[in-house]
Amino acid sequence: MQRYKIKIEYDGTPFVGWQFQKNGLSIQKVLQDAILSFSQEKVIVIGAGRTDSGVHAISQVAHFDLKKKIKKKNFLRGVNQYIGNKPVTILNIKKENKQFHARFNAKKRTYQYIIVNRQSPLALQKNKAWHIRKKLNVKAMKKGVKLLKGTHDFSTFRASSCQAKSPIKTLKKASVKKDGNRVILKFTSKSFLQRQVRSMVGCIKYLGDGKWNLDDFKNSFKSKNRIKCAPPAPACGLYLKKISY
Repeated sequence: MQRYKIKIEYDGTPFVGWQFQKNGLSIQKVLQDAILSFSQEKVIVIGAGRTDSGVHAISQVAHFDLKKKIKKKNFLRGVNQYIGNKPVTILNIKKENKQFHARFNAKKRTYQYIIVNRQSPLALQKNKAWHIRKKLNVKAMKKGVKLLKGTHDFSTFRASSCQAKSPIKTLKKASVKKDGNRVILKFTSKSFLQRQVRSMVGCIKYLGDGKWNLDDFKNSFKSKNRIKCAPPAPACGLYLKKISY
């Protein structure tokens, strides 16, 4: 058996999420079916991040084991062909040792969230960004993001269904940047709680549109109470941007 690492991009809009589920099509199933069609071997594709329904990936990483020896060029062409018109593509494949694990060996995960802040509705970026018409105060948003950096109890931003053993996480990087009518938020950590990024963005948006002041934001964060969290940002603006090993 040979272990392979693959890099994948996808549009999460039509999927139930990364992980296999009975109630709809997952990215994991699309990949497993395509690899089976190509290699005639059943595989389990293990992803580095279990993205939710509607969340996209610029660079997801996964691994699987295969008996058959494969050539990179043939694999990329063949498997992507079997994926067909589904919005998933394998960008690269590389041999790894048997100890490599896409999820457990990841040292850092970077997520990016895109807001389009303008009056006009989205055409090209529909389902790819959060459309907010009210002008956002990016300076206020930056002050909130600054408070999230470091090691904290992120219970406020944790989904009720989250299965993580501890709510304590370390945000190594957190930033907000304005680029024309786009507001781009980035977060880097070894791992995240379920819905953590979307919940943080929802609270930061409340700062930006004036629903909260900085004290409101602090009180929500320090409460460690999910009920005090603003509504989470929609999945359409979230991207798994990078996995570092």
